[in-house]
Amino acid sequence: MSSYTLPHFGEIDLSNLDEYYDVEIEMNGKEVDLDLNFEKKTVDPARLDIVKKFLEKLPEFDQKNKKYIVEDFEGEDNDTVATYVEHHLEELDEDELGEIIDFKNEAVEPEKQFIDALHLTRVGFYPDGDDQFAIFDYSIGRELTDYLVVIFTDENGELEYMTMES
Repeated sequence: MSSYTLPHFGEIDLSNLDEYYDVEIEMNGKEVDLDLNFEKKTVDPARLDIVKKFLEKLPEFDQKNKKYIVEDFEGEDNDTVATYVEHHLEELDEDELGEIIDFKNEAVEPEKQFIDALHLTRVGFYPDGDDQFAIFDYSIGRELTDYLVVIFTDENGELEYMTMES
């Protein structure tokens, strides 16, 4: 049995993988779910080396993704984040939004406060998949909404695409 130890996940048997591993961590004072997904029963350790490096740089990738979110909101050709923000500003009342938006603050627009409130809730890793390598879920809070801004990245943390899901 050859095994591999990943931060947060612990020891993984490379010759008899489970389809799914999950763990919860704290990052920036918030709970973040991490999951590791395999299509096959074995994996090349080099693929887990990439996951390990990714896990070590998770805060950096989170900051990079937040820049992608702001760029998407401000960009003329993009509408994922604008749709997410508009949907929630229309559907939730001020009392609910009061947890994340100070409507009396005239210096910062509600939309900007809303975007600032988006935080990472989950990262899924797919080291043996053919498509994206990592999927990041962002939310204003699970208690407020089931909708997510979802960012798909390659193994270098570069944006592949962004969407809104529920």
